[in-house]
Amino acid sequence: MSIVRSIIFVILMLGVLATLHELGHFWVARLLKIRVFEVSLFVGPKLLSWKHNDVNFSIRLIPVGAYVRFTEVDEQGYVVESKDPDLLVNQPRFKRLLVSVAGPLVNLLLGIFIFAMLFVFTGYTTLNVNKAMKGTQLYQLSSEYTVGDEIRKINGRRVYTAYDLSFEIDAADAGEDMIVTFKSKETGKNYDLTLKPEFKKRPMLLITTRTLSTDNEYQGWLVLEVDPEQNNSNPILKEGDYVTKINGMSVADEGFEEFLYTITDDVIKVTYVRDGVSYEEDLVPRYVDYVTTRGISITDHKVDSPAEFFGAFGCAAKIPGSLINITVTGIKSIIAGKEKAYNLVSGPIGITTMVNDVVKDERDTVYEKIYTLIMLSGVISIALAYSNLLPIPGLDGIQIVLILVEMVIGRKLSEKAEGRLTVIGFVMIIALLVFAFISDILRIIFGY
Repeated sequence: MSIVRSIIFVILMLGVLATLHELGHFWVARLLKIRVFEVSLFVGPKLLSWKHNDVNFSIRLIPVGAYVRFTEVDEQGYVVESKDPDLLVNQPRFKRLLVSVAGPLVNLLLGIFIFAMLFVFTGYTTLNVNKAMKGTQLYQLSSEYTVGDEIRKINGRRVYTAYDLSFEIDAADAGEDMIVTFKSKETGKNYDLTLKPEFKKRPMLLITTRTLSTDNEYQGWLVLEVDPEQNNSNPILKEGDYVTKINGMSVADEGFEEFLYTITDDVIKVTYVRDGVSYEEDLVPRYVDYVTTRGISITDHKVDSPAEFFGAFGCAAKIPGSLINITVTGIKSIIAGKEKAYNLVSGPIGITTMVNDVVKDERDTVYEKIYTLIMLSGVISIALAYSNLLPIPGLDGIQIVLILVEMVIGRKLSEKAEGRLTVIGFVMIIALLVFAFISDILRIIFGY
């Protein structure tokens, strides 16, 4: 049943986003006194229709897409040629350009608004750096930066929000130096710090826990699974135990993670609770190599004042820049052979799969699922804005390009040139659709 709900959600979401996109064209056209013949919400057979201010409105059966018609058509469906000055085709170039840009602009603003509302209710994160945790790469440079300075670039690439910051950090090689550019809150000047990784060893208990959560009555890690090789193949812990202390320090203490990375003993003392009874035993850990973490921690904000309210909107306004960054970094990873090409493009099947993964994940609460789905809607709205700017027939981008060319050369392109562009664009959009479809299928088959 979850897949059915996911399909319905995706259809309705894409339908609403497409409808608002087309209404953007309509609203700007009416504002500029341009004649509109028809506005159709969704596609397919008509369910309901009415006329208002000489515009035919209709709601159709299939909730996928929408359209605005700026031309008159005859009974056979052919466009009626006319020199009516109120028609879009006879308008000055700047007006036609505004109408073409309006659709993508509505999707862009809608995406920003969705993120802003999420941030208002759940808080948001800025790129102002916090104090680094002991033992991390940034901690080694504590004297060279000031808490509150803003992160501007990672390895020379501009970052805008926590999303592309995280993406850039994950995309970088963990074993290589990383150059972080900060903007000083005191002087306003930029400066660079180089984070240098160190290779160390850390102890492993060879257990699987619920993301190291200590939110339980024992304030310990709930053991979900124990590796048979634990304690030199003589396991001490069992499924259902709660690990509460290691070498006498509570795993719930704030500084425990730092403490764990300092342990070098051949034998460690593990305190655990089994069936309500606490035990302490010696355990031989397995040491594994690791690279010290970057240690970059940024500032969370709760919206509890007018300043924070506007801060949430300011953060949301940077999301489109983050998505461009993530896309560009993804393309570079593909070119470098670090990422598969089909992981960068998603079509309706891929979107439905993502939604279904969210819906059926039993580890997430209803609140977390709703949050993720709303955020996904915001991402898709912004992505629709960008994709509609592609110079491909059927998308707004081709009209924008043609109008801009007209502005440069002072006349319309010839019908032959437009025809060639249409053919090239049609091939491009078919290729893109096929690639998106194949990408979705490959991700499903191979689990990427």
